[in-house]
Amino acid sequence: MRPTPFPFRTEARFDITGIESGKRTGKGMSFYRNGALLLAAFLLSAPASHAATKQDDPSKIDLAKLIECKTHDVASYYDFAMWLTGPDSAMAMKQLGLSEMPSPNPFLQEFKLSAPVTVFGRQTTKIVFVSNGILAVLDEPDPHPLAKTLGLTAAVDRPNKFLGDKEISSSKEQHENAYPALPTRISLNVLTVDNLPGKTLAGCRYSIG
Repeated sequence: MRPTPFPFRTEARFDITGIESGKRTGKGMSFYRNGALLLAAFLLSAPASHAATKQDDPSKIDLAKLIECKTHDVASYYDFAMWLTGPDSAMAMKQLGLSEMPSPNPFLQEFKLSAPVTVFGRQTTKIVFVSNGILAVLDEPDPHPLAKTLGLTAAVDRPNKFLGDKEISSSKEQHENAYPALPTRISLNVLTVDNLPGKTLAGCRYSIG
C-alpha cells in the first residue's frame, strides 16, 4: 500500500529543509491514514469560511480551483484526500485521469494527468501532493514572476531555493468532538525543490493544527 500524502498533524508552514532535500527531518511529517480520517471527521461540522465552501461530494471537486485556493474549504480537501487514498482510490484516480509517477522525494507524491489542467493562467499535466496540499508542477525555472503576480511573500529566497506564502483564510473554531479548538489555515504557495530542477511548484495548502 502506498503511503497517503495526508498526515495526522501538519506544520504551520512547509518543512522546507525536508522538502528541498527529500530527507526526513521528523517534523510532523509521518503519514497516518487514520489521522487524516480523524481530522476530517473533526471538520465535518465546521462552518464554511466566507472565502470557501464545503463540497459534500469529493468526486465533484474542481481540481484547478483546489490548486488555486478557490472555492473549496479545508474539510472539502480532506474529504477529497480520503476519497483519493481510500477504498475508492482506483475509481478516483481513473475519474481524475491520474497516473502516479516515481518520486525521489518522500515528501512529494507526483502524478501525471491524462489531460492538461489550467491553473494561474498556465497549463500543466503534472501535479504533486505534499503533506497537506496540492500543487501544480510548472515549466518555469524562475518562481519570482509567478510569486509576484500572486502577491506572495518570500519566506525563503536564496539561490536555487524559494518558498513564497500568502494566507487566504484562517480560523480557530471549536468543532464537535475536538478539544482543544483546531486552527485551520488555507494558504497559497510557490516554491522550488531540488528534485524538480527547472520547475516551479504552485498551489494550495489546507492546514490543520
